[in-house]
Amino acid sequence: MSLRKLVCTAAVATFLVIASPPAGAVEQSPPDEVDALPFLPATEVWATRSLSAQPGQQTPQFLRLDIAQLTPRFVTSDSPGTVKITGTIVNIGDRKVSDIVLRLERGEPLATEDDLRKALREPAAAEAVQPKFTQVADVLEPGQQKDFTLDVPLRGTEPTSLEVEQPGIYPILANVNGRPDFGGQARLAALSTLLPVLGVPGGETKGKTGAPAKLTVLWPIADRPRLVRLGGEGQSELIDDELATSLSVNGRLYGLLQAYEQAISSMSTAMCVAIDPDLLRTVQAMSTGYKVRGGADGKGRTEARLWLDRLKLAVSGRCVIALPYADADLVALNRAKLGPMRTLAVTGGPKLIQDILAVQPLPNLVWPEDGVLDQSTFDELVTPQPDKGYQGMKSVLLDPTGLADAPGTTPVGIGGKNPVTAVKIDSMVSDALQGSDSRPRTLSGVTAPFENQPVSVQNALAVLVFRAGWQGDGRNVLVAPPRRWNAPLSEMTEFLTASQKLLAGGYAAQTGLEELTKATPAVTNAKVAYPPEAGAREISTVIADSVTNQSAQLNGLVAAMQQEDTQHASPADLADPLWLGLLRAMSGAWRSNEQGARSAAEVSQGELNGLTGMVGVTQPNSPILLGSGDSPIPVTLTNKLDVRVTVRITLADTPGIRKLDLADQVLPARGERVVRVPVEVLRSGRFPVNVRLTTPEGVALGDTVKLEVSSSAYGTITVIITVIAAIALVLLSGRRIYKRVRARNGENGDAPSIENVTPEKSSA
Repeated sequence: MSLRKLVCTAAVATFLVIASPPAGAVEQSPPDEVDALPFLPATEVWATRSLSAQPGQQTPQFLRLDIAQLTPRFVTSDSPGTVKITGTIVNIGDRKVSDIVLRLERGEPLATEDDLRKALREPAAAEAVQPKFTQVADVLEPGQQKDFTLDVPLRGTEPTSLEVEQPGIYPILANVNGRPDFGGQARLAALSTLLPVLGVPGGETKGKTGAPAKLTVLWPIADRPRLVRLGGEGQSELIDDELATSLSVNGRLYGLLQAYEQAISSMSTAMCVAIDPDLLRTVQAMSTGYKVRGGADGKGRTEARLWLDRLKLAVSGRCVIALPYADADLVALNRAKLGPMRTLAVTGGPKLIQDILAVQPLPNLVWPEDGVLDQSTFDELVTPQPDKGYQGMKSVLLDPTGLADAPGTTPVGIGGKNPVTAVKIDSMVSDALQGSDSRPRTLSGVTAPFENQPVSVQNALAVLVFRAGWQGDGRNVLVAPPRRWNAPLSEMTEFLTASQKLLAGGYAAQTGLEELTKATPAVTNAKVAYPPEAGAREISTVIADSVTNQSAQLNGLVAAMQQEDTQHASPADLADPLWLGLLRAMSGAWRSNEQGARSAAEVSQGELNGLTGMVGVTQPNSPILLGSGDSPIPVTLTNKLDVRVTVRITLADTPGIRKLDLADQVLPARGERVVRVPVEVLRSGRFPVNVRLTTPEGVALGDTVKLEVSSSAYGTITVIITVIAAIALVLLSGRRIYKRVRARNGENGDAPSIENVTPEKSSA
């Protein structure tokens, strides 16, 4: 080969190496060789968790795979003989992609609980069966997309078959290959999930393993706090109007209620609704008209009224539990030494739910955020306070990570002075429903930001089938979706439909939550445990300190209030809404959301400032003229609250004026009073005097007001000093005159006669 040809060949090879994408992003191998490698999806839409590039790397993405439908989601003997997926492939890169093909692969069935837990953390291998690829598109330019439908036989020897011949929990992978410009054929998008097969159509069905699993489903009706203040009709105020969308058709809360309504007829014993009382109060306020922060009228009045009526009808005679008010972080409240607020969080909600929905929640039960409590908070919750009418919690719903020495799945007893029954949540099913918040995608594509959810329902459904079909053995399976679950209605319905199939097939049996809380525990020496990762998610100390300071202010203000008479408000009428506002600032919804917690704390501080600002000093229209040095300064105090308030007048140190003692003043409800503040003027002149009010405990009321005080008179001390000085001057002058007179008259016998005195000689 000539030197010239050698150089040209080398140049071309160098160009190809430089122009090709990184090997980690686009694998330069034929499709069959690529697909034999472990699954590392470039783009996930429906998967257990999102995967990211290594630090320092930026993985280029060429295609996105959006799955609109997968049927069946749960295979039984009477299911269709094929798996059908429909969706869209979108070119999201900056170059053309050719030869786009798709196939559905499967892995070996997962046999153990450990295998399933690993598959929930990382997509399981799905290369056991790799059917033939199906052509989807010849070419997709950047920004173009292509819809597809793929039918895959479950069993048989066809080239595209999954070859499923026996029941099991199968990892499946939707694998998209293509050839981007300047690169080779490679896997460019993928989707991984689990497919439960309880019975093979036309083949084997999984037999029962003994006693059916005892299924209980908690159905959470909760949202992040949005209420600023309650008011009369049309006067309540919300932070935003997102609830109007959530309560309307296709909204999150609408979907939660509709899915519950559809399932309750066949799962009436198994299902129990967990309601946040603060959400209930907020929706009730919306139903009478409301404002959004900034002054605009809220748009969800009709939706709120209809949703509330439907909820009341749906839960009538059903199992209901109350979440802590505003889903408050009980552990954070306890760490902040806010015991009364913690008690309010668990006692105020059940009464509110009963008043609004006419249903009695299960008594003396708490489901804490994340299903965990530390020992100190647990002790406080279970200890009765008879003087405050608090009976103490008798049962708690806890995640297995929140318990120690608690084997099995049945309820356990936590010993001590006040024994408590702990009902264990099934962590594997519930964690699968939680999914990952890092990639908010849904099975039906990307939806509105506040309604979307990583599609984790399919994996949770597979885990539930495994619990009932393969483990069975009479175990308790208490399913607890995320508190603010935002899966689409179709996904919720799929999960509940699978639960109904398991119940109908005898693989599971309905078990009421009340039955679990009243069961006699076989283990009575269990202990609570608080995982470190739960502590890391708590409300931050910065927010807790802010709420603690606000609590001290509110306590000081309440101590200064007295009810005028039965026709006027009581201190509790004014303070209770503010206590609830403080609970909203400590909501578990703000765990790992520092900005949300700060905003909520600012709202509660603003409401507190609004209350203290109703009492203050009125600015006079003109300077105050004092007629004498001991004239008092007239100060007008105004109280716009509907209660009497005891106040203390504080004058800032002012040169030339000394404040004298003044007793605390009691201001009438919705009235004003002129108080003459005794002072002593030390000199004449014009003085700026800063006056402010506080409660006897030092809580500031209203704003500091600057008074202009003028005085041409001397103060009492100044007059006394002047008089004494004048008298002393007169006495001294009189004494001198007296001595001169005596000297002139020779009355001083001891003094020498002036005639006998010899003058001194000059020293000059």
